[in-house]
Amino acid sequence: MSPVVTSFFDEDTFTFSYVVHATDSTHCAIIDSVLNFDYPSGRTFTRSADAMLKFITENALIVDWILETHVHADHLSASAYLQKKTGGRTGIGAHTPLVQRTFGDIFNAGKAFARDASQFDQIFNDQDTITIGSLEGKAIHTPGHTPACITYLFGDAAFVGDTLFMPDYGTARCDFPGGDATHLYQSIQKIYALPDTTRLFMCHDYKAPGRNNYANQSSVSEERLNNIHIHVGTSEADFTAMRTERDKSLGTPQLMIPSVQVNMRAGKMPAEEDNGQAYLKVPINLL
Repeated sequence: MSPVVTSFFDEDTFTFSYVVHATDSTHCAIIDSVLNFDYPSGRTFTRSADAMLKFITENALIVDWILETHVHADHLSASAYLQKKTGGRTGIGAHTPLVQRTFGDIFNAGKAFARDASQFDQIFNDQDTITIGSLEGKAIHTPGHTPACITYLFGDAAFVGDTLFMPDYGTARCDFPGGDATHLYQSIQKIYALPDTTRLFMCHDYKAPGRNNYANQSSVSEERLNNIHIHVGTSEADFTAMRTERDKSLGTPQLMIPSVQVNMRAGKMPAEEDNGQAYLKVPINLL
């Protein structure tokens, strides 16, 4: 089965979000949505999410799922907003509590912050089935960028999150807490074991040097042959050494501090304080 995939791009965060549905069904899933955030003012906007909602309404689609490939560190998720608008169920990988425990401590979230992924309606283990109307898919645990990353496979379409980028850009960083370059190598082998014609949909693109356009779709065959970091013949040791050394040169993502605090709560802000105002914390000299 080759499902219909519609992409939405937020250039401020270089994020691709998706609506996926079967050709014979009005049921759909939203994957890796964006809540627009102006860091200097602390204000949120729903421009990107509203574009998805407009498409969903115009095509008379019914949202079954609002899925996250992982707890993102580069953009805020609009999953809570979209759930209020559509009634779709939220889902994420079953290892998310590992991320919540780590960042719950980093941000001193306190006992009120549950570290069991109960903020989400469903957590998916490796090979769990996910149904969107007549479209049956599965979750594939692909850790490395984070310990909880999930690739969603529906028919010939795989949504790989930050595990892979376009072939000319490479692979995800692994230096966040719980990240592991060896695990990333092994996860990518799972993706490369899919049929060559499997369409791979990226969560981000940063335009590799020499390329003028943003791109978000590749294939297993293209990645296996041409990915600059991990292609046919790349050993686990060589990849791990390259990825570890490369990560040392990377700075902290611009929106990491607000993003993780919101995304580990399934797109919700921290609880309001006694003045009725919600706040995001900035840990000083910690990250």
